This record gives sequence, C-alpha cells and structure tokens, in this order.
Amino acid sequence: MADKIELTKKDRLAVAWRSTFIQGSWNYERMQNGGWTFSMIPAIKKLYKTKEDRAAAMKRHMEFFNTHPYLASPILGVTLALEEERANGADIDDVAIQGVKVGMMGPLAGVGDPVFWFTVRPMLGALGASLAIGGNILGPIIFFVAWNIIRMGFMWYTQEFGYKAGSKITEDLSGGLLKDITKGASILGMFVLAALVERWVSIKFTPVVSTVKLAKGAFIDWTNMPKGSAGVQQALQDQASGLSLTPDKVTTLQQNLDQLIPGLAGLLLTFLCMWLLKKKVSPIVIILGLFVVGIGAHVLHIL
Repeated sequence: MADKIELTKKDRLAVAWRSTFIQGSWNYERMQNGGWTFSMIPAIKKLYKTKEDRAAAMKRHMEFFNTHPYLASPILGVTLALEEERANGADIDDVAIQGVKVGMMGPLAGVGDPVFWFTVRPMLGALGASLAIGGNILGPIIFFVAWNIIRMGFMWYTQEFGYKAGSKITEDLSGGLLKDITKGASILGMFVLAALVERWVSIKFTPVVSTVKLAKGAFIDWTNMPKGSAGVQQALQDQASGLSLTPDKVTTLQQNLDQLIPGLAGLLLTFLCMWLLKKKVSPIVIILGLFVVGIGAHVLHIL
C-alpha cells in the first residue's frame, strides 16, 4: 500500500501566501475562482502526481467562488483537508468539495466587512493619521506594518484551523458526517443567497395603470399655502397627516405588483437566470442580455 500523502507546513504556507492574491484575477463571471485556484496549486501539485489528476483538480476549483478575501482562508483550510483525504483514496467527490465551499463562503462573507473594513482598518487608520498629522513619520509605517501583521496572521491561523477541522470531518466518512455537513452547508448557502435576492435584485415597472382626481381637501392646496418657512412647515404637516402632494392619485404597475407580492419581478428574473445557467448559457451572455433589455426597456419607458 502506498504511503499516505500529507500536506506539510511548508505546503500550507505556500497556499496561504498565494491566497493573499485571491483578488488578483477577479472577474464578473466566477469572481474569485482564478485566485482561489492559484492558491490551491501548491497543494494540487503535492497531492496529485499525474497531469490528468492535476488538471481535474484545477478544473473543479475553477467553479464560482466569492467571499471576503481574508475569510477565504478557513475555507481553504477545510478544502485542503478534503483534497488530502481524496488524494489518499477517500470517497469525496466534486459535489462534496464544492458544496462545502459554497456553504461556507456565504455566511463568512458577511463577517469580514464589519470586522476588517469597518473596525480594524479604521482604528489603525485613525491611529496612523493622528501621528501623521503631528508630523510623525511613524504614522503610515505603523498603519502598514500593524495592518499586514493582523491580516496575514489571521489568514494563516484561520487556514490552519480550517485544515485541522477539515481533517476531523473526514475521519468519520463512513458515518456520513461529511455528507451531513455538505448537505447542511449547501442548504445554508442557498438560504443566504435566496435571502439576498430581494436586496440585490431590484426591478421597477414605470407604466401608469390609472390616474384618479382627488377630492378637494384630500391633497395639499399649494396656491393657498403660506409663504416662506411657514409654508414649508405647513406642507410637511399636511403630508404627515395623509394629504397627497398632487391633486391626482397615480397608480403604477409596480405599485400593483408590490401589493400582490413584493419583489416578485426580481424573484422571477433570478429564476430565469438560473434556468439559463442550467441550459449552459454563458454568464457573460446573460449579463450582456440584461444590459440590453434594461436599457431598451428604459428607453421605451417600461422600466
């Protein structure tokens, strides 16, 4: 029986160093997939000996991937452990590896922004700026050194944590633990993505369905409004009490749709894109199609 192939600390350090460039080939089709695959190359070369196995490994890691660039490290660690077990004969398929990646990248993406962009970096920036304003050259130096120590230290230790946790996951393959985690991660990932549809996908139909003349007293009478600040105050009070700003009540198609099911158009558009992707339509073609349809509909006053 062949000796077990193991990723050494040197191999994992090579992956961690390469992961600092995960945004280097960011694209609109699969986002961080190029940087992710670049990070995995040292491990792939160590684990797989034939050209065919290495090509297959790189191909499965060229699938869509996107998360906070620093929070990709624990996902890398878990993936390294799964690839190591697979290379040693464990029953781990492409779906399992991709399912864990997708399931982890969504929740972790929301953690990185508040921790790094909104807390750590502003604090270090404020410290460096306060020193720089006083003419101290150490201001920018402290910011640069401290930021990179925190960033790289976090990425290395979370990658190691993910690697060790991933190894424990793969120890119980016969009990189905990996399948349960993969299923749960996939469900969680899909839930997070579905919850973001209403926030990220916005469609507003502008056609007017009806225009109704309001009775006198149901709208603000601008002709009899006091002048100056008193008029502004009166108008705000009238609007707060429920009076319309115009003598006509205009109802648009979008308002009717919102009363039926808010976000319905965005949901249907998402399902359409999913169906097109299932039919092997290129994401680039879908993006260009959305641009063309959106601009055309705006010119025709539909959107």
